[in-house]
Amino acid sequence: MRGWLILLAASAGFAQELVEVRSIPLDIRYATANNFTGKRVYDEARCFLRPEVAAKLALVQEDLQREGLSLKLYDCYRPLSIQRKFWELMPDERYVANPAKGSRHNRGAALDLTLTDAEGRELAMPSGYDDFSEKAHRDYRDAPAEALRNRERLERAMTRHGFVGLPTEWWHFDFAGWEKYPLLDVSFGALKRQ
Repeated sequence: MRGWLILLAASAGFAQELVEVRSIPLDIRYATANNFTGKRVYDEARCFLRPEVAAKLALVQEDLQREGLSLKLYDCYRPLSIQRKFWELMPDERYVANPAKGSRHNRGAALDLTLTDAEGRELAMPSGYDDFSEKAHRDYRDAPAEALRNRERLERAMTRHGFVGLPTEWWHFDFAGWEKYPLLDVSFGALKRQ
C-alpha cells in the first residue's frame, strides 16, 4: 500500500482492519488542547483509516505533492466513546454527529484535514479548524479570495478521488461508500503497532 500505510492486525473484538497513516503530516488536534473541547481527548496522535480510504487518500497526496503542496491531517478514525463526549459538548448535528447514529469518523471512513505548502505551512482557509460558524461552511463566500481558492483546491483534490465534503465544515471529507463500514469503538491503545 504505497509503503506508508501500516496494516494493523485485528485485535480482540475488532471487526475489520484499519491502517495507520504515517507519511502524511499529522496535527491530530484531539490529542492536544487545541480543539473545541479545550482539552486533550485522545491519548495518542495517530491516524487510522479503512484500507480503501487510506489508499485513495494516498492518491490525493501524490497529486498535491506534484503541485508542491501537502495534506495535513487533523482527525481520522474516532472511537464511538469519544463521539459521545463530543455530542455532550456540542449536540448540534450540523457540526457533531449524533452518537446514536454514529459518525463516519467512527467507521474509519472520514477525515478532517487542510492543505500546506511544501514547507508545511498551512494555507489560508475561510476559518480555522473546529470553527462552528458559517465561516466554516462550504458555501461561505465572504472570505479573502486566497482562502476561497485554497478551499476550492482542497475540495477538487479530494473529490477527484472519491471523497465528499460536509456542507458545514470545509475540512471534513467522507469517503463515498462509508456506509458499508460498521461503527467501531476501539481505543487507539488497543490497536497494535506493527
